[in-house]
Amino acid sequence: MDQAFNDSQVKRQITVQCDTVDDTCSGFTAVSHEDKAVLVVFRGSTSDEQLVVEGLETVFASKKSWISGGTVSEYFNDAFYKIWSAGMKDDVNSLVAKYPEYQVWMQADGYTQSPSKPRPLINFPYLQVTGHSLGGSLASLAATYISFINIIPSHQILLVTFGQPRTGTLNFTESVDRLVPNAYRITHSHDPIPHLPGKGHHGYFHHKSEVYYNEKMSGWEICEEDEGQKCSNSNSFDLDFEDHLHYFNLDILKLGYSNCQNTSIIN
Repeated sequence: MDQAFNDSQVKRQITVQCDTVDDTCSGFTAVSHEDKAVLVVFRGSTSDEQLVVEGLETVFASKKSWISGGTVSEYFNDAFYKIWSAGMKDDVNSLVAKYPEYQVWMQADGYTQSPSKPRPLINFPYLQVTGHSLGGSLASLAATYISFINIIPSHQILLVTFGQPRTGTLNFTESVDRLVPNAYRITHSHDPIPHLPGKGHHGYFHHKSEVYYNEKMSGWEICEEDEGQKCSNSNSFDLDFEDHLHYFNLDILKLGYSNCQNTSIIN
């Protein structure tokens, strides 16, 4: 945490077994006093085998009804509730109670405005919920859950995910749009994971808003609507898994394994 945020503290990391082949899912809560923000962060998949299990259980297993509406992948649903029940619920409530003036973050630092449609900087305290890949799906569930049960007002929640797969049905995506107005899905050029499961396949759809970056992450397109056709949906065939592992010119795996140290920007 201290590699990314000044004056920050981790509350606790929680890791649970999340499928039948002993894969784990993980998340942690933290606080950034400099940003006046509570952070809720979820880890992505840790192996190719876990990706396969996620895919099979998402496409072929039954979906689960979600508290805010619609249905979601059974894998993502069960993983979220295991982490939440194992202590994240207590940690989020504790931090929000201790720092009532802070927001809850589910966002990435750096994205503040669109070149074609400027947004005001969010300059009040907030809760940030964030995650990459599998972690992005878990973050979207966490954000809607926290908003729906009113742990903190929706305008104080900021959700930003990276390389998030489709997580639930249309009614679920509409609930994300309604309950988490500050929600952004960051996608990277040829990343294949945001295309899974296929649009409408078994009823899966993406929520808004998508921020679609080009290969070098030097320019982007904003799609304010669900499943915008000018963002990642405009490139459904020319895909490369390397783009899933690299965001903002950083190697996601090396970033995690090195605790955000010894990571060089890729030119």
